[in-house]
Amino acid sequence: MDAPPTTVTVSRTLAQRLSATPRGARLARHLVVAQLHAWGGVFAAEEVIDRVSVIVAELAANAVTHGRVPGRDFELRVSVVTGSVRVEVTDTRAERRPPAPGVVTPRGVLDDGGRGLVLVDALADRWEVVGRDCDGAPGKTVRAEVDLPFRRRR
Repeated sequence: MDAPPTTVTVSRTLAQRLSATPRGARLARHLVVAQLHAWGGVFAAEEVIDRVSVIVAELAANAVTHGRVPGRDFELRVSVVTGSVRVEVTDTRAERRPPAPGVVTPRGVLDDGGRGLVLVDALADRWEVVGRDCDGAPGKTVRAEVDLPFRRRR
């Protein structure tokens, strides 16, 4: 038996295109922290801000490092959906897809890099990789959700 469809209500959204550079990735994190503080209330809870800011930093860094196509930006979207803060980072490179949730494995202690998705996997309540869904342009979106404290499902 299939589960009934879930209704998702979006109440607040921040959407921004950023340059696919280290500066753009750094700016993404700062924008999200400022926006969550501006929204206030439960969105400004330190636990939520800490988890979301690390997720944004890692996904933006991955978009810049692995998803960059010269001359193309990446897109950051943060929205409050039913009981969660959803982070979406879209880049323009379709052929380099990260591993799926549950398949991410930690790297060795001396390895350079490879820890970003391990952190996303640990901090997000849910995450996934989906094809880019705008205008048929190439790329992918990594979507992660952090449940709000009053909606914790774990």
